[in-house]
Amino acid sequence: MTLSSATRLLPRTYRPLFTHPPFRRLLPALAASDLGDGMSVVAVAWLAVLIAPPGRSGLVVGAAVAAYALPGAAGALLFGRWLRRLPAQRLLAADAWLRAVLLGCVPVAWATGVLHPVVYLVLLAGSSVLHAWGSAGKYSLIARILPPDQRLPANALVSSCTSASVIIGPALAGFLATAVSPAWILGLDAVSFTVLAVQVGRLGNVAGTTATAAPTGSGRSAAGLNLLRGQPELLGILALTWFFNFLYGPVEVALPLHVTEDLHSGASLLGLYWTLFGVGAVLGALSAGALRRFPLRPVTLGIVAGWGLTLVPFGLGVPAGVSLVCFALGGVVYGPFTALSFTLFQDRTPAALLTTVLAVRSAALLTAAPVGTALGGPLTAAMGPRTVLAVSGIATMVLAVAGAAARVRGRRRPAPRPV
Repeated sequence: MTLSSATRLLPRTYRPLFTHPPFRRLLPALAASDLGDGMSVVAVAWLAVLIAPPGRSGLVVGAAVAAYALPGAAGALLFGRWLRRLPAQRLLAADAWLRAVLLGCVPVAWATGVLHPVVYLVLLAGSSVLHAWGSAGKYSLIARILPPDQRLPANALVSSCTSASVIIGPALAGFLATAVSPAWILGLDAVSFTVLAVQVGRLGNVAGTTATAAPTGSGRSAAGLNLLRGQPELLGILALTWFFNFLYGPVEVALPLHVTEDLHSGASLLGLYWTLFGVGAVLGALSAGALRRFPLRPVTLGIVAGWGLTLVPFGLGVPAGVSLVCFALGGVVYGPFTALSFTLFQDRTPAALLTTVLAVRSAALLTAAPVGTALGGPLTAAMGPRTVLAVSGIATMVLAVAGAAARVRGRRRPAPRPV
């Protein structure tokens, strides 16, 4: 089948993207790295269990999971003085190469017998330290190589790959782990980032013609932060996304306990919940490309309210079959959110400041879900998992109402009078 005939099978919204050579080359590499990270969801924790001293596995697993994610927030703050000067393409490549090299050291250390827990944590933390900048570079690069009307479909495809990796990656890692150590699965993750780094390098200076000149040094960072402070809409989007992710955190704690304590079932039912959610999220993300005809901010608020609504039935004691349908619908509703959120930032931020602003966004959001998850533990112990799921849903709907009220209030605020 030729490329042109395959392209005709795609929805009309996405066809122009596959006639754009740089994006067509970049998307498979991004999908490969997402799949690698999806496998690492299982491999990071499992390898921590294998190398932990007796009686310390819980501490090592918790530290390993945190080390694979949280240092990105610190990296956004500590290295901004130097990294903000780099173009988006080089930031994405730098993050990919760092992850490839340090994750690649894990199977080497395992094979040579020197993978002590401290060494493991250092390698994981080092591999994630540029994560916020790499994410910012990815979406800044998409904004620069594509015209504005193609950004939302492109973001939708990229977020669909991420959602699909949540389904495929852990299942593939589980299958591979029957034959090889989880250390070698992390090695495959390293290979996936090597593919991404090489492919980004092969793009050449594709984004150079659309980038705008910008000041370097501390002035550029200050300008990016001042832009966020001076644009209530961008700050509102960031605050909405932070609290949305924060209120999602308790779900990750309450849902497994709901399955075991309320439904008296096991891991297979829990896996079915997340599988259906993941499938729904992929379908929802792919639908985001068709939403560009609507105002993006109201649609985003509707997604927040819709996700909250799908959690409320858990608190009503509905049968497992009903709650499974609700959770799958929740995935469909949630799916477009990431693409819409990034598109709003891309459309409302000057190109010269986009990477810096997106790095600040990523650094802030890296703290949201972990804080919510940490709060979910004591809340579930005090209130019960079913109640926590319902309260999370109700609070999320209140968040959407508060966001809508803030938007209406901002529109009614009179413009400053000329001096």
